Amino acid sequence: MTVPARATLGTASGLALVALTEVAGAAFLRQFLLVDDWRAVVGLLALFGGALVAMQRLPAIEAGIEQAFGANRRFATLLGMAIVLAFPFVLQGSSYALHLLIIAQLYAVLALALNFQLGSANIPNFATGASYGIGAYASALLALHWDVSFWLALPASAVVATIFGFLLGIPSMRTRDSYLALVTIAFGVVVHQLLNNLEFTGGPNGLVGIPAPELFGHSFASPLVIFGHSLPSQANFYYLSALLVGVAILFAGRLHHSRIGLAWNALRADELAARCQGINTTWYKVLAFAIDAFLAGFAGTIYAFYVGFISPDNFTFLVSVTIMTMVIAGGMDNTLGVIVGAFLLTLLPEKLRAFSDYRILFFGITVIAFLMIRPQGIFPQRLRRYGG
Repeated sequence: MTVPARATLGTASGLALVALTEVAGAAFLRQFLLVDDWRAVVGLLALFGGALVAMQRLPAIEAGIEQAFGANRRFATLLGMAIVLAFPFVLQGSSYALHLLIIAQLYAVLALALNFQLGSANIPNFATGASYGIGAYASALLALHWDVSFWLALPASAVVATIFGFLLGIPSMRTRDSYLALVTIAFGVVVHQLLNNLEFTGGPNGLVGIPAPELFGHSFASPLVIFGHSLPSQANFYYLSALLVGVAILFAGRLHHSRIGLAWNALRADELAARCQGINTTWYKVLAFAIDAFLAGFAGTIYAFYVGFISPDNFTFLVSVTIMTMVIAGGMDNTLGVIVGAFLLTLLPEKLRAFSDYRILFFGITVIAFLMIRPQGIFPQRLRRYGG
């Protein structure tokens, strides 16, 4: 009779640990979004850094949390979904906090898209920002010139971005390493110049007046009323972008545990050995480019319809560099790490505005400090586990 009691106790403690971790994470994010005083921001960053130091020096803590989440995956997923759904209600009606969350979630999707290449297959790609822009412009042009609704423009723009992903991937296969990175940089520069000079894209003035989506007669430009509680109009796009993040996470999990994910990891470990094992390395590399562009196209469409105005300055080379930094700082080939890295690097510059001209300097110092604490990323890559 003792063994079942211990098992029950272990399950209860695991559930409690999962709940405590998720609620504490949500509370930290809420406080970080709402705080304005730079001293409080620095204090929260120090608290986050202290937690990383504790996990680095006491691996048993991180292992225990990981084990608890692995044993209670369904509970963790349901609780996480509940927190995401309820989160706008605890932001005190702050439209700015919701705006930051929308941008952070879109960057999380872009980072997950790049993670398939950089994290899973070790393929450098500095053109994710260009794919982001292609999706945004394709959907905006469809809406403005052909009166296509958001819900039809969303998959159409993803298909257009995917086609460009294939067009980039195929010639890139003739290069590797730093030369491959240069090809993707050139592609991003060419796309930016085309957007800046073509007449139908609006040139440097961009595209203005992109209409807000509508769903069952409800305009996303209107406040969202749920159970008698009115939320700012940004809540519409918050839930839409949260849905996209959820789909991207599910997509990433399925791919990671599929033959495609295994092939990408084989490429990362040793491309020559993978080729000797019969893996079509060219096809899987091109596929990584296409999937990256596919998800980036979705994110670009939501961004375009959210802000209502886009210009080439929204999709510069710096955007691609930022996305790559998110993947590296968060932890390559680790879905949670990539998302945390995306949120951190999106919110941090905004919260350091009190430092004015020195904001970017303090931003860089903070990122370097986190990488010194966790050299392999906030949540490092995990070795694959196989059940026996």
